[in-house]
Amino acid sequence: MPRIFSGIQPTGEAHLGNFLGAVRNWVDYQADYDAIYCVVDLHAMTVDHDAAGFPDRTMGKATELMAAGLDPDRCLLFIQSHVAEHTELSWVLNCVATVGELRRMTQFKDKADKGGGQESVSAGLFDYPVLMAADIALYDTDVVPVGDDQRQHLELTRDVVGRFNHRFGDTLVVPEAAIPKVGARVMDLQNPTAKMSKSESSPMGSVLMVDPPDLVAKKIRSAVTDSGRDVRYDRVEKPGIANLLDILSAATGRAIPDLEAEYGHTGYGGFKSAVADAVVDLLAPVRERYETLVADPAEVAASLARGAEKAQAIAGPVMDRVRQAVGLLPR
Repeated sequence: MPRIFSGIQPTGEAHLGNFLGAVRNWVDYQADYDAIYCVVDLHAMTVDHDAAGFPDRTMGKATELMAAGLDPDRCLLFIQSHVAEHTELSWVLNCVATVGELRRMTQFKDKADKGGGQESVSAGLFDYPVLMAADIALYDTDVVPVGDDQRQHLELTRDVVGRFNHRFGDTLVVPEAAIPKVGARVMDLQNPTAKMSKSESSPMGSVLMVDPPDLVAKKIRSAVTDSGRDVRYDRVEKPGIANLLDILSAATGRAIPDLEAEYGHTGYGGFKSAVADAVVDLLAPVRERYETLVADPAEVAASLARGAEKAQAIAGPVMDRVRQAVGLLPR
């Protein structure tokens, strides 16, 4: 069975866009892949973070993933910093990657511009694509699901791993990109021209994955709509209604033309109520599992510890191969 790997930072609470666009696919991958997932807490340290609240956010993100359907009996789920080989392999790959490659990373340039310029941001922000390459290579990963914002990083991983193998012999698996199943492009409910975001200033614009049902319904019924009363899909002229159609289609599995035919002339009120009901039904089991998990944090922690132990059992031999290949003395 091919192995798939992905990670998520413990920043902010997971929202409907995260669930429909990525996490639901991760749940499905458990059936077809040897699936390995981790909460990449080390990556979240590349920008200023609240150290006091960091453990709770890390545990919270893992809990959300389990609530969404990641089953420790069907996949491997752990915390990145609990497996020391991530940082060890990152240093080795740092000695193979080039500064020029890292300077070309679009995300670094964008984040540096927002953070005051390239001279003032942390070296970790500059270098984190190499840690990402180590995350992937450490588990002999065959495929990595990537969205458009991560394609450049995966190409860097392939280049760096390929260069390592050329210099030191075939040691690491060169991963392939897995094109994710088409997920909903969920936009902000109050600003449907911007993606739904956990950092958006308007809390009514984002439906959190574990919001209570009444709040989910309230947010959707309060969503910004467009002029007119017809329900039709037009991203330019009717971005609010198009967003709600995308959400309803993703939540129910129904095609947008079918939804247009059913709700086209019912008015916005009835249509919004249908969207709200569908999202409440979709997220109800997630919230139910979340409440169960939050009530037993010791079991969540124990599950993550077991995941880290299993991850280390894979990562250790890979790192031993790397150490031998580059000429480091055995431990």
